[in-house]
Amino acid sequence: MIRLANRWAAVALGSVVLLGLAACGGPDHELTEWMAQQRREVRPNVQPLEPPKKFDPEPYAGFSLADPFSEQKLTVALRQEARQPSSVLAAELNRRKEPLENFPLDSMRMVGSVTKDGRPHALLKVDRLLYQVAVGDHIGQNFGRITAITETDLTLRELVMDAVGEWVERPTTLQLQEGGR
Repeated sequence: MIRLANRWAAVALGSVVLLGLAACGGPDHELTEWMAQQRREVRPNVQPLEPPKKFDPEPYAGFSLADPFSEQKLTVALRQEARQPSSVLAAELNRRKEPLENFPLDSMRMVGSVTKDGRPHALLKVDRLLYQVAVGDHIGQNFGRITAITETDLTLRELVMDAVGEWVERPTTLQLQEGGR
């Protein structure tokens, strides 16, 4: 009995849906006529495009100028700077480079600090190798010299060229990084 009632309910619902679709699906002549009239009356107004202008390429004359990024130009500038006795850079260029000056600072991680003979030392990890550095050691590729070491960070000064081409000192800090990376 329940099955029979469910069937009748399903049939009744299906017929209501079909009647609803049939009522909506009839052709609407009024709408169709209006659309046809609008298509006939409306004329688009499109302005014609201007013909393209002739492109005359300009030959590049910069080949004869000096390359601003050439190593030769930088080397000459460094030598001139080093010849000046009061130059900040002169002492840096005339000393032997230390091993950690071959690596950029962003490849170094401070992983710890120790005190040895009463002097603080930082432990730096570079390319899976551990290095011990002290105040006065040089690190990084910008003539970095360590000025202070604490338990949580290492402070150094770097020599960088500013916007007007002069060498200036810039303080930088490496902080202790906990956990493995």
